Formats: sequence, structure tokens, C-alpha cells
Amino acid sequence: MPIYEYQCEDCGKQFELLIRNTSENNEPKCIHCGSPKIVRKLSAFAVKNDSGSSSSSCPTGTCPYSS
Repeated sequence: MPIYEYQCEDCGKQFELLIRNTSENNEPKCIHCGSPKIVRKLSAFAVKNDSGSSSSSCPTGTCPYSS
């Protein structure tokens, strides 16, 4: 079940939603104001390497979005 990041076009807040079933025709709404005017954002992701530790999606580690 993927978690998607969204931004509301009405209130401007960002939030995440767990999408349980993509075949359902439920349109997601802003969890803050209830607006249906939301935009899915491009999310960063982590990958698991052979040693079992997680790493950033930025291979050099110099991305401004890494924590």
C-alpha cells in the first residue's frame, strides 16, 4: 500500500495519504480543509542495500532534501 504526498491548492498545506486500494474510485481530499483540489507531489524514496541499511535516494548524499 503506497503512501503518497499531496499539497492542497486551497489551503497550501502538505500531507501524506495511505492509499489502500487504487481500484476504488475514492477521490482523496485535503485532510486539513476537506478540499478536493489537491496535487500529488513527487516523493523521495529510500532503497535498501545488501548490508541491510537504508540510504537516501540521492547517491552522493548531498541532496538538499535529504535529512
